[in-house]
Amino acid sequence: MPSVLFVLTGADHWTLNDGTTHPTGFWAEELAAPHRVFTQAGFDITVATPGGVAPTVDTASLAAEANGGQEQADAVASYLAAIDETLRIPARLEDVVPTSYDVVFYPGGHGPMEDLAVSEASGRLLTAALDSGTHLGVLCHAPAALLAARREDGSWPFTGYRLTGFSNMEETQAGLADKAPWLLENRLVELGADYSAGDPWGPYTVHDRTLHTGQNPASSEQLAREILAAL
Repeated sequence: MPSVLFVLTGADHWTLNDGTTHPTGFWAEELAAPHRVFTQAGFDITVATPGGVAPTVDTASLAAEANGGQEQADAVASYLAAIDETLRIPARLEDVVPTSYDVVFYPGGHGPMEDLAVSEASGRLLTAALDSGTHLGVLCHAPAALLAARREDGSWPFTGYRLTGFSNMEETQAGLADKAPWLLENRLVELGADYSAGDPWGPYTVHDRTLHTGQNPASSEQLAREILAAL
């Protein structure tokens, strides 16, 4: 049976540049939509977080306005409730062997900006997955996790890769750019990624070798289906 590892943030806040914290976690649609796609395709699914802590859903991601209406918001919330038992007892990211999976998928939300961006365990996992040919799906703010990946010589494994992620424009329109300690698009470009973005809030994905990235929540299902097609 094919398998996918979902790596979720364990953070429930994002520390802003003035020292205050912004409540966050993972973005609901970015887990629910890909999880449903892989489940329907017959994949065995594992969820892992740093330290094995139960992940926190960003409550803003459950609002009607974040889901195109109340009906879709209710559907996303219902799906998360159906997999609640899995979410309450995730595996420890530090114990995961990425080469045991066909796909490693990182949903976003602002949480990864807090913990996965500086997680050595996550960085090692991403580097090992990349080097082994495991397909990587990284969505929205989750490319922040790529920042922690390093080879033994200190180089960044994703230099030169074509990819996308939550854009500066989207962060500005969301009202958090001025408060952010750093912007994801800027950091990816500074490290040597070949970054591109589509229109704000619209579906946009980039595929380079075994790295598959999506720009925002609207890209969630499309990204998962493109990975299935690549497999």
